[in-house]
Amino acid sequence: MSNETILNGRYLLTAQQGSGGMAVIYKATDKALGRTVAVKILRPSMTVDPQFIVRFQNEARAIANLTHPNIVTVHDVGTHTDPKGTTHYMVMEFVEGADLKRIIRGDGNGTPLPVELALHYAIQICAGIGFAHRAGIVHADVKPQNVLVNSTDQMIKVTDFGIAQALSETQPKEREAVVWGSPHYFSPEQAKGEKPSPASDVYSIGIVMFEMLTGRLPFNGTTQQELAISHVRDIPPKISQFNPEVPEELVAIVARALDKVPSARYRDAAQLGHLLISLREKLRIARMNSTYAQMPVDSSQTQPPPTPPQSSRPVEPRQQTAPPPPPNTSTAGNRTPPPMAPTLRPMPPVQQTPPPAGSNVMTQRVNAAPESYQQAPLRPQTPRMSQPASPLVAPPQPPVVEPANYYNSRPMKPQHSEPTVSRGLFDPVTLALAALALIAVTCLIPLYIAVFQAR
Repeated sequence: MSNETILNGRYLLTAQQGSGGMAVIYKATDKALGRTVAVKILRPSMTVDPQFIVRFQNEARAIANLTHPNIVTVHDVGTHTDPKGTTHYMVMEFVEGADLKRIIRGDGNGTPLPVELALHYAIQICAGIGFAHRAGIVHADVKPQNVLVNSTDQMIKVTDFGIAQALSETQPKEREAVVWGSPHYFSPEQAKGEKPSPASDVYSIGIVMFEMLTGRLPFNGTTQQELAISHVRDIPPKISQFNPEVPEELVAIVARALDKVPSARYRDAAQLGHLLISLREKLRIARMNSTYAQMPVDSSQTQPPPTPPQSSRPVEPRQQTAPPPPPNTSTAGNRTPPPMAPTLRPMPPVQQTPPPAGSNVMTQRVNAAPESYQQAPLRPQTPRMSQPASPLVAPPQPPVVEPANYYNSRPMKPQHSEPTVSRGLFDPVTLALAALALIAVTCLIPLYIAVFQAR
């Protein structure tokens, strides 16, 4: 196909990027939107069956609904007709970079990828395919050729979803011819002609991881039938036989993904991805700890501080001075009195001023306490040392005796109530009431007699 081919007057094919058993990939320009895209054109041998075309278009529409950073976005699917025939194509986003197969091959010496880089790629592959599994889509053709690596940020993009699935369901006779991808990566159930499942994609991811960590494939054969038999019967070798630097935990994870029984593998790519993420964190922490342990210790921080230089001059013994003698208590002039506690000055007695002559107003002030009590000097309070807390008891107060004057000349009533004295039965009120009752009865007797006679 020439470089000037335009599909449906919109997609201008500029260069061929790659080819596979089912399609050829071209770099193209979308003239309507002015962007670079990738166009996958199915080979004429794959477009003979109309059912396959319908199935291919349905799968393309289903994949177009998958929006994930690790899945190539599908923009369009269509058919182009010209004098040469009918062309079926799929338009996808263009990824600037190389596929994972070219990165694994490298310089052709079979050098394995570093463990950290292999985990980085495998986790992204599991993320994209696991997202498709949750949407009910099985890739059925996982291989390094369908994994694109962005050269700018090392972002993984998985492509070619559903093409092998559509082919396996519409052309059963072609299963034995291994037309749905490379026989190096398909699962044992696919080699038997069974329908692929998410566990089949897990097996293929395990093959890809084996190749990244060792630089070689677990099974080799001269024919497709030999490869199919190896996937079904042979036990894959351990990764540690070819790369001792791979951790044993990662070796066990890949070995489980390559189990012959689908139910013994991880149920989908998402579960496998979670285990790889946990393993990457463990390896990162272990690497950091080993780095800290190997860091040189600064000797300046561990040595004791330098001692000051000692003088060569002999050190004279220090004379001890005797304590001062106690003060002489015999001499009164030199004796220093001990500090006295401050004393409170007694309050002067209140002077009573006599009222002016001719005034009837009593102006005498009443003292609540006798003068003898007010004039008594207060006891000095000395600072008390720390003692255990004791309840405070108020000192007894002296009885208050007031002088007799106008206000308190009468005897004061006691504060408490006096007991009530019971009165006798014949008090004046009772006798008066009894007399009135007797008079009333005496007056009513003649009235009763008159009434009785009247009857």
